[in-house]
Amino acid sequence: MRLALTALIFAIGLFDLFMAASFLFNPLTVAQSLGVVPIASAGISTIRADFTAFFGVAGVAMLWGAWRRNADLLLVPMLLFGVSFAARAFDLLATGPYPGWPVPMSVELVEFVLLLAGWRFLPHHRIAELTEGL
Repeated sequence: MRLALTALIFAIGLFDLFMAASFLFNPLTVAQSLGVVPIASAGISTIRADFTAFFGVAGVAMLWGAWRRNADLLLVPMLLFGVSFAARAFDLLATGPYPGWPVPMSVELVEFVLLLAGWRFLPHHRIAELTEGL
């Protein structure tokens, strides 16, 4: 179970890292496939920076956490995808559905649940231990 979970987290982390590279090197094409269209150079820069950071940080933390079998490192991407899912749910309630809305929400939910399972089943510290001295 742990080996399969670790392998799956590693594989999806690699996918997220490739997504980050896609946003860095080809922001217009990838962003447009997600329905994001920049209106000026500042928009392209924002897509390149923010999407690369989001998927890059998530991917690196997932790869590192899976490689070292350290679930503490999975908390950051778990929170990233959890907040993304919650924000999309809020948007769904605030503005209504749009064509294809279940796909990104499903991806975020699957990644969140996978990382939650990883944090639950792989070695980690208790949250109280991580926050001591703050």
